[in-house]
Amino acid sequence: METKTADFSGTWKMKSSENFEELLKALGVNVFLRKIAVAAASRPAVEITQQGETLSIQTSTSVRTTHISFTVGQSFNETTVDGRPCTSFPRWETDSKIVCEQTLQKGEGPKTGWTRELTNDGELILTMTCGDVVCTRVYERE
Repeated sequence: METKTADFSGTWKMKSSENFEELLKALGVNVFLRKIAVAAASRPAVEITQQGETLSIQTSTSVRTTHISFTVGQSFNETTVDGRPCTSFPRWETDSKIVCEQTLQKGEGPKTGWTRELTNDGELILTMTCGDVVCTRVYERE
């Protein structure tokens, strides 16, 4: 019997954010760029389309727009929050949570990753990790 996975599709607005600046600091982003990033990322617009196991996520802020597309269970190339190229491997941890480990393509750096989870009350929880620093962002559908 096939398990039904959650549908992440929709336009999402951020309700809360914890430890974003701390995450950037752990990544080694300088104070000037951290302040710009925190201000710009305070009201991101996130649009997700999903067809089965394939997701496309566009995140827009006043400074930049990022776009990733991936299929759960297949590695893909993306960049870390601070712009370093990495190979990411997303997998289902539960039928409503995707866990993704990132591996830098060049050089050394802290271990990074992210999770996206749909809660029973319809919120989307994004966590981004760098070493032992965890940033948690909660979104609701518009």
